[in-house]
Amino acid sequence: MTLFKNIRLGLLHVAIAMTFVLINSVLNRIMIHDLNILASIVAVLVVLPYVLSPAQVWIGQYSDTHPIFGYRRTPYIALGTMLAITGAALAPHAALALAREPLIGVPLAVLLFGMWGVGYNLAVVAYLSLASDMSTEQQRSRTVAIMWFMMITSVIVTAIVVGRALEPYSEERLFTVFLETGGVALALALVGLIGLEPRRTTATVQQSRAGQMAAIRAIIGNPQARFFFVYLIMLLAAILGQDVLLEPFGAQAFGMNVKETTQLTAMWGGATLTALLLYGAVLSRWISKKRGAMIGGSIAATGFLLIALSGMLAIEAMFIPGILLLGFGTGVATTTNLALMLDMTTAEQVGLFIGAWGVADAIARGVGTLLGGVMRDVIAHMSGSAVSGYVSVFLIEAMLLGISLVLLQRIDVTAFRSRQPSLTELVAITGDA
Repeated sequence: MTLFKNIRLGLLHVAIAMTFVLINSVLNRIMIHDLNILASIVAVLVVLPYVLSPAQVWIGQYSDTHPIFGYRRTPYIALGTMLAITGAALAPHAALALAREPLIGVPLAVLLFGMWGVGYNLAVVAYLSLASDMSTEQQRSRTVAIMWFMMITSVIVTAIVVGRALEPYSEERLFTVFLETGGVALALALVGLIGLEPRRTTATVQQSRAGQMAAIRAIIGNPQARFFFVYLIMLLAAILGQDVLLEPFGAQAFGMNVKETTQLTAMWGGATLTALLLYGAVLSRWISKKRGAMIGGSIAATGFLLIALSGMLAIEAMFIPGILLLGFGTGVATTTNLALMLDMTTAEQVGLFIGAWGVADAIARGVGTLLGGVMRDVIAHMSGSAVSGYVSVFLIEAMLLGISLVLLQRIDVTAFRSRQPSLTELVAITGDA
């Protein structure tokens, strides 16, 4: 993995991250606060694509053993990227239709949000598999740090540019800005993807459906894999569950406008970026991945508690430091846990395992987002205070982070690999059967 290839791989992450900003940092705020669509409905739209996430295990396994024109990952990355960009660029049309003409808006929203969500997850699984294919175990912390450095930088830049481009806000500007951002994302993805993956001329071990099922059963039967799967769900549900709530919380608790709430993403991103640089360049030399994950999770939990306290006491001065702590903790936790995730694979079954961890990610996003949206609405209705709903969700997310850190103590990469049969062994076992 040369630096140039690492940067090109990072461009794929940048392209997908730009669509994420459009959906989760801009459109969700407009839908909830400006169009008065219930947060639970917005959460359902965001979570809907993840219902099909278990298929990603088969997609990852299929890409391991069925290259297309000699490429194991490129076609899947291309398909996922196209779906994500198209869905995100056209999503504002669905949002406006949902608020004004539900009979048209509901199916349109399901279609476009579904395209974005399925494409997002497919692309992430495919390019993380490619990252594992192209890097050694010693290179993975650096590979992940560079990819996430580029991604967070793009999140900051996209949030700032889109926020300014939407001033003064109008529906026409919203449509135009989303289409233009989608075009930039597509161009960056093409620059990163074309010619990145080496074409394979040797035959790949093929598996029957029975062999694929045996591989999946091998994951389920590995206790370390099970612990890691549950750990990822708990961790990511907590960290990602605030995606659709942080900006609306700023608007409702402290009266922030669209530009100000969009800048919250930039603040979070700046803190995350600082953590990535600090850990990737300095701390990774002395702090193990597992210890780094513990530190990052603890800092993020502290950030959630401070954000909740700012709402309880109505002190805006506590809100921004809470976001900064959440961003910094997320940066450390992201780098270390993704490096752990790439370690929790075997050379012949990268796509299978990244697919499994992708399912954990999708379930976590779904559970976290749905939990956040529904809990916010239910508690707000029962208490008569929207702010109380947000505060309760932030406290629950801090608790989930604490539980995930307890699970982390039981994860051992060496023990995981010692219990996992190779692809060749699985094919032989299946043939004997």
